[in-house]
Amino acid sequence: MATKKNERRSGVAATELAILLPLIALLFAIGVDWCRIFYHSVTVENCARNGALWAMDPYSGALSQYATISDAALADAGNLSPTPTVTSSSGTVDGKPYVDCTVTYDFRTITDFSSVQTPFFSVPKTTTIRRTVRIYQAPQAPS
Repeated sequence: MATKKNERRSGVAATELAILLPLIALLFAIGVDWCRIFYHSVTVENCARNGALWAMDPYSGALSQYATISDAALADAGNLSPTPTVTSSSGTVDGKPYVDCTVTYDFRTITDFSSVQTPFFSVPKTTTIRRTVRIYQAPQAPS
């Protein structure tokens, strides 16, 4: 009698896999997109920090291999396509000069749930990653 029971359940595992495989693939694609956006966010943050450091370094114009703040900021963005945009501004706060370097990148996801009308899948196709780094100039030592 035990053999009859096992024969009836022989296709249950395959049926369960066929039902769950699309959900597993969807969760995998969402996980891959999450990892990609995290990686690109870290890269954009590094680009903004590089640009701000280059702009505040008094010797960057003479000794650096980069000619502009954009060149310095995009040094870490070789793997980003399309190339991020770099903007900068400067000013003073309480007599202390500073430079802001802003790097903006339009990230495109692998998954596109923008046409699905449920709150769970409201992941946009394009997400703008924008990071700004402000660096204050250190006081110069007297000569």
